[in-house]
Amino acid sequence: MRYLIVSDIHANWEALQAVLDAAGGQYDRIVCCGDLVGYGADPNAVVEWARANVATVVRGNHDRAAVGLEAIDWFNPMARKAAQWTTAQLTPENAAYIRAMPKGPVPCDGFHLVHGSPVDEDEYVVESSEASEALRYVTAALTFFGHTHMQGGFVWRRGRVEPVRRPTRSDDRRLVEFDQDAAYLVNPGSVGQPRDGDPRAAFVLFDSSGGFFWFHRLEYDRKQAQEKIRRAGLPPALADRLAVGR
Repeated sequence: MRYLIVSDIHANWEALQAVLDAAGGQYDRIVCCGDLVGYGADPNAVVEWARANVATVVRGNHDRAAVGLEAIDWFNPMARKAAQWTTAQLTPENAAYIRAMPKGPVPCDGFHLVHGSPVDEDEYVVESSEASEALRYVTAALTFFGHTHMQGGFVWRRGRVEPVRRPTRSDDRRLVEFDQDAAYLVNPGSVGQPRDGDPRAAFVLFDSSGGFFWFHRLEYDRKQAQEKIRRAGLPPALADRLAVGR
């Protein structure tokens, strides 16, 4: 089975459309590691797309915040305002869909989906030490995660944890072949709001029978996404950051 793996779309319709256009014909199913909404200006369009097209999705912290399942007091002011705006925008049907999204880990065709880590859906896995702790709890050889907005990941083999590298800024994809004796935590990156210094939309194409996956990055119509954020009255910095990937 061929999968399109996405995460952290954050209501960025332009980025999502670019990913779907680029990946067209290369996958059989779509799965998502959470945060359909938050920050961006098209929450209903993204959720309606997910309802119609995504086979499996786990909830993210911004998803929970948008439907009252997460306190937003600890959110920074920009994130808090975006969450409140999103709550007001969501249709009842889309809010109900988000409210019913499961908490990870969720099994899917031999691999698992989580938002933060296998231990805690809100945990950020950024450093090798954090990955080493998380990998102690995995029950599948491959787990896809999101939350950090940083494409890449970690592999445990021969008693040590090593990084799995994403494409460089001069590349648009990178192939990773599986070591059958290893365990992987793989972050497809953020479709709608990357924070790894590369503003291009990020995703993964995974062949569950072939033993490999591709990291992908691609440009999208950022100016249109930025203009929508500004017109919606959301904090301007949410638009500005799309240009720098931070």
